[in-house]
Amino acid sequence: MIEILRTNDLVLISAVESLLKAAGIGCFLADQHMAAVEGSLGFLPRRVLVDRDDEAPARRLLSDAGLAGELRRP
Repeated sequence: MIEILRTNDLVLISAVESLLKAAGIGCFLADQHMAAVEGSLGFLPRRVLVDRDDEAPARRLLSDAGLAGELRRP
């Protein structure tokens, strides 16, 4: 899996997950449990991962949605 986004912004994560799901692109939210354990103080950002084959369509989708600035560099 490829990391396409890393953030502490729960609203952004929710929006990204919704966009990907609506487009039929599966994703995995890594570190969500670790972030909760540390008390959600922002020390551990959550990561959005997609399959390698879905990376380009996911990046294109999120860029078209105005979220290009939030994406991790490949």
